[in-house]
Amino acid sequence: MEQEDSVVEENGFAANSENSEFVAFRVGAQEFCVDIMGVREIRGWTPATPLPHAPAYVRGVINLRGAVLPIVDLAMRFGLGSTEPTPRSVIIVVHVHHQVVGLLVDAVSDILTSSKASMQPTPDIASDMAKTFVKGVYAVDGRMISIVTLDSVLPISAKAAA
Repeated sequence: MEQEDSVVEENGFAANSENSEFVAFRVGAQEFCVDIMGVREIRGWTPATPLPHAPAYVRGVINLRGAVLPIVDLAMRFGLGSTEPTPRSVIIVVHVHHQVVGLLVDAVSDILTSSKASMQPTPDIASDMAKTFVKGVYAVDGRMISIVTLDSVLPISAKAAA
């Protein structure tokens, strides 16, 4: 343990600054996570009102305490097909590009605490599309959980459409 502390001190980081918390969730058969600092709230599925000419991955909008909240179907955004909402489906409300957006996922599975050192880079054999959305992978309890880059979920050019 002393060796770890000395490495941390040499790098100029406090011991706890290396740990991050993530909200883990399922999209289809795969598990993903996002940094908890970008998550505003987690709420049950609410049917969305479709928007004309919106990108295919934008399910529509919902009323969130008087504010219009665009809903992004993460399965569709990741190229995994459309999500068919169930009673277990949830909307993860996140902050992306100075905008609040809802992410439709199949279920939230965990809150994880992990160190930056335990993050593995996205494999080189992954497609450019995968590397766009996934900044790394955590191996947790025998599961592989992809870390989603929130900034890539809603491109700046798509903000006007949502």
